[in-house]
Amino acid sequence: MWKLIWPILIVILSNTFYNICMKSMPSDVNAFGALMVTYLVAAIISGIIFVFAVGPSNVGAELSKINWTSIILALAIVGLEVGYVFVYRAGWTVSTASVVANIGLACVLLVVGYFLYKENVSFNQILGIFVCMVGLILINV
Repeated sequence: MWKLIWPILIVILSNTFYNICMKSMPSDVNAFGALMVTYLVAAIISGIIFVFAVGPSNVGAELSKINWTSIILALAIVGLEVGYVFVYRAGWTVSTASVVANIGLACVLLVVGYFLYKENVSFNQILGIFVCMVGLILINV
């Protein structure tokens, strides 16, 4: 059970700090400059953990396994980050922005899972999408 719980706790904790930092970013700072510093620090931390995890002699072999997904993921992350910066600068509240974004994401990923990965979609999940849509309307009225 712990194997299922600890990763989601990391996501929740990290996402909490993520939204606090995005909402607290000074409005007069250039978003891309701030993200550049963020990514440089993240790259250094990731690099250190990576080298310790695989061992210095295995770095080249592990890096050779990387494919196109890392490039597309980088583009997606930049879009996500700058999107949140501008969401908060546009005046969204921290409690609403994340809820709206994550409900929208869950609905889109349900469709993506069905068409791209052939995942089963149940009647309850379809009903859940409609409930989420009603919730989005209610939360934004």
